[in-house]
Amino acid sequence: MIEVTEKAISPNEVIARVKSDGCGCVVTYVGLIRDRSHGKPVLSVEYQDARGNAELMLQEIATEAKRKWQVENIVVTHRIGKLMVGEINLVVAVASSHRREGFAACRYIIDRFKKELPTRKVETYKDGSALVEKAD
Repeated sequence: MIEVTEKAISPNEVIARVKSDGCGCVVTYVGLIRDRSHGKPVLSVEYQDARGNAELMLQEIATEAKRKWQVENIVVTHRIGKLMVGEINLVVAVASSHRREGFAACRYIIDRFKKELPTRKVETYKDGSALVEKAD
C-alpha cells in the first residue's frame, strides 16, 4: 500500500497495516525533518506533489522491491505539505519472513526515494534562504 498524505503519519498505524501472521519481522524506517541541512539551521521543509505523480512513482519502487526480495508486504507513506523540524516525512515498512530480505528491501526503497525524490522539496532555512530540489 502506498499513501501520499497531508496528515501526520503514525508509524504504529503503518506497521499495523503491513504486518501479517506469516511475517517474521517488520523492518521500518521513519524519516524526520532534521534541524540542520547543508550547514544551515532548518526552519521547515515543504513537499509538493503538484502533478499527482508521487503515489505512482512510489508504487513502482515498491513493486521493484517485491520483485527483488521475498517480502510479504510493503507500506510506504509520504507526507506532503509544510513540515517543521522533528515531524515525520516518510515511513517505509516491509514485512517479510526473514530480516535479511526485509532490511534489503527497505533500504532499496529508501535509497530510491532519496535518489529520485517523487515530490518537489523546498527546504527553508532560518536565514530566509531556501533550496529547491526537483523543480517542476
